[in-house]
Formats: sequence, C-alpha cells, structure tokens
Amino acid sequence: MSLLFPALHTASSHTALRFGDRALSYHQLAAAASSLAARLDPASRVAVWATSGPETAVAVVAALLAGVPAVPVNPKSGESELAHIIGDSGPSLLLAEPGAPLPEPLAGLPRIETDLTDDEGGADPGSAWRLPPEPNAGSAALIVYTSGTTGPPKGVVLSRRAISSNLDALEDAWQWTADDVLVHALPLFHVHGLVLGLLGPLRRGGTLRHLGHFTPEGVTAELSSGGTMLFGVPTMYHRLAEACGSDPDLVAALAGARVLVSGSAALPAHDHERLTAATGKRVIERYGMTETLMNTSVRVDGEDISPPGTVGVPLRDVDIRLMDDTGERVAAEDTETVGELQVRGPNLFTEYLNRPDATSEAFDGGWFRTGDMATRATGGSFRIVGRRATDLIKSGGFKIGAGEIENVLLGHPMVAEVAVTGEPDDDLGERVVAWIVPVHPQSPPAERELADMVAGQLAPHKRPRVVRYLDALPRNDMGKILKRDLPEGG
Repeated sequence: MSLLFPALHTASSHTALRFGDRALSYHQLAAAASSLAARLDPASRVAVWATSGPETAVAVVAALLAGVPAVPVNPKSGESELAHIIGDSGPSLLLAEPGAPLPEPLAGLPRIETDLTDDEGGADPGSAWRLPPEPNAGSAALIVYTSGTTGPPKGVVLSRRAISSNLDALEDAWQWTADDVLVHALPLFHVHGLVLGLLGPLRRGGTLRHLGHFTPEGVTAELSSGGTMLFGVPTMYHRLAEACGSDPDLVAALAGARVLVSGSAALPAHDHERLTAATGKRVIERYGMTETLMNTSVRVDGEDISPPGTVGVPLRDVDIRLMDDTGERVAAEDTETVGELQVRGPNLFTEYLNRPDATSEAFDGGWFRTGDMATRATGGSFRIVGRRATDLIKSGGFKIGAGEIENVLLGHPMVAEVAVTGEPDDDLGERVVAWIVPVHPQSPPAERELADMVAGQLAPHKRPRVVRYLDALPRNDMGKILKRDLPEGG
C-alpha cells in the first residue's frame, strides 16, 4: 500500500514546516503527529480548529496518520454556521492550539490541545515513537465544508486516494519536487491552503513556509531566501502587482521564483500583464473545487500553449467535458460555445456527508456537474466564464459570461474593482450590470465610457446596460466576490 507521506517514514532532519520563527523537521513532525495520532479513536471524526499555525498542521497530519477523518473548522465562521458544521459532522473531539478561545457551538466538545512547546511536540531524537499502519486508500481523509452559497454548507468527503492522486498530478504539471520550498499565507481550513498548500509539500518531502498573514514584504523575504514556489489568490497577486511598481526587491524575488500559482478565482488579465511585465514570469492558473480538488492547470514544462487568462489543460487522469444547455457535448474544436464543465477521475469526492440526494443530483453518470461555465481555448485549455447560477447572463438571446466583461473593465485605469451580474429586463430577458469600485470615488469613470470599452473589445451585446458604483465589493475570506451580497436593485 502506497504511503500518503513517505517523508514522514524517513523522518529526516530536513525542514518540513516553518511558521514564522517556529519550525518542525520531518523527524519532529513525525514524532509529534504520531504521538497525537495514538490518542485518536479510528472509529470517530475529529474537528480541527484551523488557525494558521503549526498546531493545525500537526493536528491534521495526526488525524491522517490515524485514519480519522478531520473536519477543518474556519475560526472566522459565525456561530450558526459552526453549529451546523458540528451538528452535521458529529466529531467526537476537537483538536486546537493551547489556550485558543472557542465559540459556544464548540464548547461542548472534548478538547485535546496540540501543545508543541515541549521541544516542539516532544520530538527529541532519542524519544520513542512509531507511525501507525497506513489506512486504506479509499477511506475518508477530510470532510471539508462548502461555502454554502446555495444553502447550508455541505460536508465534502475527500478520500486519501483523491488527495494523493491529485497531488501527484500536480507534481507532474508543476514539476514539483522535494527541493521545492513553498511560500504562502493561505488559511488552512480549505482545499487551497490545506490540501495543496500543506499536504502538497509534505507529500513531496519538501518544505512549507507559511507567512501567517499576507504582506508583499513577507513574500519578498521568503522568496529571496530560498523559496521556490508561491501560492496565492487574485487579491494577493493584485497587491503584489501594485507593489512591484515601487519595490525592486519584490520584483527580483518574484522573478527568481520557479513557479507562481494563483487560484480560488480568476486572476484579472490586467494583473497578469503587470506582473509579467515587471518580473518576466507568467502566473500559473489552475482550476478546482472542494468536490474535485484540482482539475486543470497550466503546465510548466514548456509544452503548454495555454493563453494567459486560461486555467490550462486537464491534469493527468482527469477527464473533462463541456455540456451545452441541450445536454449535448460541446465539440473539442468549438471555441465559442459556453458549456458546463463536468469532471470525472480519481480526484472526485466520495459523497456529501449525510446528503445522499444531493450527492446523486451532483452527478450525471460518473461525471460530476461542477456548475462552472467555460469555453475552450487553444491548445486544449479552458477559459472559465463563471458560475451557472451567478455568472451566466442570458441577454437578448445571447449567453454571456460575466468573467470576460469583468476582465475588460479591470483594464480601465480608473476601475479598482468590478463585479458583473445580470438582472431581469422586460425586453432582453436579463441586462448586464457592472458594479464598479472607482480608483477615485469622487470622479468615477462615466457609464457610457465603460459600456463603449466593453463593446469595442468584446461585442456590443456584452456591454453593461447599467453601471453602479460602490465603495467596496463584498468578499469572503479567500477574496472571492460574494455577488449574492450585492445590494438589491442598486
């Protein structure tokens, strides 16, 4: 049986994790995690209070070693959401860092504190410890809850096989090795920060340097001192693009990185262009979901001709098809038709916890319906145009993706942020609405100017019919725009 974390069994002195000035070698991590794993009941589930520290990393690794499904909990979640997650997943206990204050929904759970103050978990080279037997590859590893945009959050059950196969496919796409040092500041309660950003380097036998919180200065320091990979979300890369204009040290640090990866939302074309112009590096985009892990990525082996703004080609062992509104498959050579992305492969989740009906509804045979809309681009890559529920606008008989309009509007020098939605229109069915955060609120760009810009770069029917100005767009913890929270009717 293949091991999820081969490097833990080697237990070398090589650095596995570093959070600020706190570091754990593979030997120390193996000792601390195996000691905690021995205290867990394999027949139960555990909740992990997922703060951005080494305690969370040890807790998750311990659960995985013990074969106990871990439920990462966002410390910023509201009490009603926490109550739902705990009630739905039914964990037998909570793993948390020492002294962490917990909200009421978690107060009744038995608690084990992941204390690393004693020689970072008692991992003295002479201490006795033993890794438990490797659990079955098909067993549940993580239960990660969705953001709950269309109802209460659903618990996505991810198997060990899904995680290992997906991380190995990313090894192939990104040429990820044990020599890589990954830098990021992503939260550890979701797929991007936890599976890719923590379990990824551990599976490779490499190193994670977690920034704690994101700053351009922190990125500069870590990439300038041995960091080879950077993971971030578009908001982070936007701030890096802004800072590059006045920070030559940051420019040099980004230019020296082997791979820059952006995910969780589309990176605007304007930021792509600014970062490439400043550093000579292309930011790699990939596409995934909680239910599927990663599906596509731009490759780094020199053979990928995916245009900027696309999310690359299917990963190894991942199949993707585009389905139009009539249920027919969009032809591979068709680069115009918008279709729903459907996925199959070993990367798929096992089920929605306690939701057999929702699990069944999510699949068309063996294909998972992502709800994401896309078109094909050159080289077999895909261009995401948005979610079916919020980003596909049907106006005047045309199907319009909000994402392409947003990219054009972000190219306007007086537009800081933008979201595009559709709203009912008696004549068109839906009209395109642009929500604009101006660079200078006192002098926003004119509505006609923005409409003409879109009509000139895309097509007249894609121009916004209404422009509304805001001080800021509603966003979640990952920087994704929450279109459902935009003001009704402007």
